[in-house]
Amino acid sequence: MTPTQRVFAVTASLVTFGVILELVRRRKLKEEYSFLWIVTGVAMLLLASWYGLVERVTALIGAVTVTTTLFLFGLLFLLLISVHFSTVLSRLTQQVRQLTQELAILSAERDEAVRSPTAQAPPLQRD
Repeated sequence: MTPTQRVFAVTASLVTFGVILELVRRRKLKEEYSFLWIVTGVAMLLLASWYGLVERVTALIGAVTVTTTLFLFGLLFLLLISVHFSTVLSRLTQQVRQLTQELAILSAERDEAVRSPTAQAPPLQRD
C-alpha cells in the first residue's frame, strides 16, 4: 500500500469513527445500534494503519488478494447488520401487534361503557 493510500485509508477511518461517535453523542444513533458501528470503525482504523495484518488475515483465510479479504469482511459486515436489523424489526413487530390488541380491548371496553350508561362503575376501594 502506498503512503498516499494509507493516509487516505486512515483519514477515512478516523472520519467514519468520528461521525459515529458524533451521531451517538447527538442521540441520532442509539447506543444499542452503535456497538457494531463502533467496532467497524475501530476495525477500519486498525486495518488501514496496519497493512501487514490484512496480509496475514488474507493468508490465514486462503484468499488470493487483499481486496478479496476486504470484500469478504465487508460482506460479512452487511450480513451482521441485516441480521441485527431483522431481529430488531421482529421485536418491534411483536410489540406493535401487542399494543394494537391492547388498544382494541380498551376501545371495546370504552365503547361498551358509553353504550350502557346505566352500567355500574366498579366499587371504590376503601383504605
